[in-house]
Amino acid sequence: MLHFLYVKIMTDDNKKILLLSCCAPCSCAVIKTLAEKGENYTVAFYNPNIRPLAEYEKRRDENERVCKIYKVPFIELEYDNERWCALTEGLENEPERGKRCSVCFEMRLKRVMEYAKENGFAAVASVLGVSRWKNLAQVNEAAYKASKDTGMPYIEIEGRKGGMQELRALLIKELNLYNQNYCGCKPSANKGE
Repeated sequence: MLHFLYVKIMTDDNKKILLLSCCAPCSCAVIKTLAEKGENYTVAFYNPNIRPLAEYEKRRDENERVCKIYKVPFIELEYDNERWCALTEGLENEPERGKRCSVCFEMRLKRVMEYAKENGFAAVASVLGVSRWKNLAQVNEAAYKASKDTGMPYIEIEGRKGGMQELRALLIKELNLYNQNYCGCKPSANKGE
């Protein structure tokens, strides 16, 4: 696994990567570090799992704000919560880090990889495994499945070690980031909940 704090994440010609971000608190340290290292990347916000819509919009806006601070391009893909609900149907009672998370990760990573391929990016990375509530190995496994399906390379990023958690906590305070208290999905028969 590449540890991006010490190694450039791309080749010498620094081809552009697309970084899937779930929220500002999870991505802020990675965004800041990559920007300071001069990496050529864009942040993609694709999180159809987040409900309700007002919560989705709040997280999107905070993520975009962080990107503006560090002068990083930001794109938002479609909010297709109905598709997410259909894919995770029957998994509503799965625990955190369970089967629903695997399906969710793979769906989001595959869509971002499709976008990356269509728009001339060289690879995809993500911060989906930064939170202590997530299993980085589970995220990477979903990413490799999506990579195999799309033919888009995936770059693993370790966003917890090497002082990254401490930087993340500092930035959450320093930037006064909205820090949500749940991952985003609220599995329910009522899609709008």
